[in-house]
Amino acid sequence: MITVVLSIVELIGSGVTAGVLFAVALSVVPALAAMPMDRYIQTHRLLGRNWDPTMPIIVLTSTAVDIALAVLTDDTALFAVGAALLLAVSAVSHLCNVPINRRVKALDTGDIPAEWTDPRPLWRRFHLLRTALALLALLVNAVAIA
Repeated sequence: MITVVLSIVELIGSGVTAGVLFAVALSVVPALAAMPMDRYIQTHRLLGRNWDPTMPIIVLTSTAVDIALAVLTDDTALFAVGAALLLAVSAVSHLCNVPINRRVKALDTGDIPAEWTDPRPLWRRFHLLRTALALLALLVNAVAIA
């Protein structure tokens, strides 16, 4: 019974993670790329307010559930791969996207330095990487559970 409950929690967590990142890649990233720098910075601040700590909790809880399922079921390898993929999502977020977010949020929209490099292309690449990892994690977890 516990593995059924954990499997449901895992599919919800993996699905929410993949869905949120996919939606951001599909709609939010292109919208931010089309904005002038000052509006981008303001919008970025507004969009980022509720991601922390919600998304890290969902991703890391899903990772822990994958590890538990790897221990409790016969699909050890698949759940271990799912956990590794979700951990990679977290690593890309914390090591790549979050530092860029902090730099953007620290900017004064009225005084953007002329030599400041637009972070959107780099942020987009990191975001697409973690989106691909999340989609793979969902696929692996779905196969393991099915």
